[in-house]
Amino acid sequence: MLAVLTVPLFMALMSVSIVNVSLPAIQVGLDASTAQVQWVLSGYSLAFGLLLVPAGRLGDVFGRRRLFVLGVGLFVLGSLASALAPTATLLNVARLVTGVGSGLFNPQIVGMIQQYFSGAARARAFGVIGSFIGLALAVGPLLGGVIIQTLGPEAGWRWVFGVNVPVGVLAVVLAMLWLPRPERRARGRVDLDPVGIGIFGVAILLLMLPFLQVTDAVWRFAALPMALAGLWGWVRWERRYRGRGGAPMVDLGVFTDRGFGYGTAVVSTYFLGLTPSWAVVALFVQQGLGESALVAGLITLPGALAGAATSVVGGRLVTRLGRPLVAAGAVTAAAGLVGVGVLAAPIAAGELPLWTLAVAFGVTGAAQGMVIGPNQSITLADVPLDYAGAAGGVLQTGQRVGGAVGLAVGTGVLFAVLPGSGWPTAVLVAFLVMATFTLLAALLAVADSRRR
Repeated sequence: MLAVLTVPLFMALMSVSIVNVSLPAIQVGLDASTAQVQWVLSGYSLAFGLLLVPAGRLGDVFGRRRLFVLGVGLFVLGSLASALAPTATLLNVARLVTGVGSGLFNPQIVGMIQQYFSGAARARAFGVIGSFIGLALAVGPLLGGVIIQTLGPEAGWRWVFGVNVPVGVLAVVLAMLWLPRPERRARGRVDLDPVGIGIFGVAILLLMLPFLQVTDAVWRFAALPMALAGLWGWVRWERRYRGRGGAPMVDLGVFTDRGFGYGTAVVSTYFLGLTPSWAVVALFVQQGLGESALVAGLITLPGALAGAATSVVGGRLVTRLGRPLVAAGAVTAAAGLVGVGVLAAPIAAGELPLWTLAVAFGVTGAAQGMVIGPNQSITLADVPLDYAGAAGGVLQTGQRVGGAVGLAVGTGVLFAVLPGSGWPTAVLVAFLVMATFTLLAALLAVADSRRR
């Protein structure tokens, strides 16, 4: 079961990182504008992020196995259409379909782990999930670089999308064979809280869109207050809906468990610092040092492998150590990020070999195994099973929003400092900002530990 769940998760997250190195080839191959190329990433991320919580609720009501298979099927169709797209517009439509599929099946992964695993086995399962998250972030650019370098830019970018198709088909077949069929529920009126779904979707759209580099500055400033107002309105509606006897999209009672609130804040803040680190390293290696996309992928590979190993270990230790393990991982990640920033200058000057950057970044990769999976296991430990999918969707939405905001902030700081100071200083400042976010995540984990 865990094998079936992790393969689509890996594909969904890799679909963000693998496309980064393919954008120049896509722009040339389809004669796409800058805005169209930006939407190749942003459209997928928006559809993915918008559906996580509503899809989690749908899985809780209609069955997680059914939503999982439907989501993976849409993901495969979207990937195939992306690979065959004759124009940039059709490519972006296909990417939206892929994002919808990804948003549908991802919350079901968390929900099924909550449903079918318990105790130490659940913690180990979340550890495996954490290892695949780290691998997807780093293997994507490497695999994309290998495909484009081997097949050439024109065919290469199409195979970047097409590689998901056979793997996704296999995942659907194995899901039908191996995932258990849920017990039939008594028939009756199904309460999906459509108003709550609509308000939440608009609020998350307003929250994410300004950070996806597809809007102007005026809209970015206007959208954020509107997003916060939308989230406030959504909370008011959910409380009112529950008071009238309805079944809200998210039972806000999960937030009365302060551990769930702390855990969501920890992972959102941690992704603010983690997500841009991969992009800034790739930019520095390729544009600052003049190396290829393949070399940039190799630099981040040790971190991904270290994260995969420590995630398994973290899954075994979290039941004994709890939040202090998460705090230690976040502090370790901050140390690795600072190390990468400090090494930028001597590497650019030729005083140190490039592989030393991989060593420092490997520390950050190793740390994520102590943060992502363990934090997820602790945060969802006391969530009622009937809301496991929706609660998992909230947690994953925090990751996606944190990642989108972090990517905008990290790369924004890099390019703001770059013109007057050069690559080494810009990289140092950007990584110091990222380290600040991971230290804040550590402080939140310590606060929850002291509260407990």
